[in-house]
Amino acid sequence: MRKLPSTGTIEIAPSILSADFSRLGEHIAQIERHVKILHLDIMDGHFVPNLTIGPVVVKRIRPHSQLFFDVHLMIDDAPKYAPEFVKAGADGITFHLEAVSDPRKMIKQLRDLGASVGISIKPGTPVSELEPVVADVDMVLLMTVEPGFGGQSFLPESLRRAEELRKMLRDDQRLEVDGGIYPSTTPAIVRAGADTLVAGNAIFGRESPADAVKAIYESATANT
Repeated sequence: MRKLPSTGTIEIAPSILSADFSRLGEHIAQIERHVKILHLDIMDGHFVPNLTIGPVVVKRIRPHSQLFFDVHLMIDDAPKYAPEFVKAGADGITFHLEAVSDPRKMIKQLRDLGASVGISIKPGTPVSELEPVVADVDMVLLMTVEPGFGGQSFLPESLRRAEELRKMLRDDQRLEVDGGIYPSTTPAIVRAGADTLVAGNAIFGRESPADAVKAIYESATANT
């Protein structure tokens, strides 16, 4: 099972939510050499108002990519389905604080499965609610839009929230952001402390996904 890249770098995590599923293998191949992480958004139509993919898609694409599969469970019953996604090829599982009754138990379950552990919060959830468990995860995912659909605009208050969250994290923990990530928004969110940038439409909505990845990376690292 692959591990998250060590901290100290800026990583772009293309989200296949915005990819053309009739050309999914081709789209992944186009960005494979330019990134280390592939982001897979899993939605159940209950926790968020949209349906996406299940373990079978993860299983089908796993043999064709060496990237770290960053599986974001935007679902109500994460403890039930997490093992299926790990079995299918997920390297890391990120679950939502709002969707589980016992986050410590969920973290232990993922550790026992051998997966990297991430925890996420929606824009309306106070960052402080992560304090009891934040030390026990490898990565925190801060949603910078309301989860459920791609192509939304970055929420400006996310900058303050990222700064607050960064102060809670150790140097060996990643801060991931998801939503409205474009070359125009990356400099500010990176200054606020994010080091892992999920982008969907900004990459797969472009004629050249590889060039789009480069543009986001260049923007994110311009002042570092």
